[in-house]
Amino acid sequence: MLRFVLAAFAVMLMLEGLLPLVAPTLWRETFLRITRMADGQIRFIGLMSLVVGAVLFILIK
Repeated sequence: MLRFVLAAFAVMLMLEGLLPLVAPTLWRETFLRITRMADGQIRFIGLMSLVVGAVLFILIK
């Protein structure tokens, strides 16, 4: 189980690093837009990300 969690974490880090590597300007502009969002908007994005991830996890499993 621990190997699975570490592998998933490694894949997440690789995907997170892809945009700053390929398009650093776009990544910076996107990050700046996110910092200007209201807390409620950021929470909604976080909630949707969590729900989509959970659904994908259930479908894969």
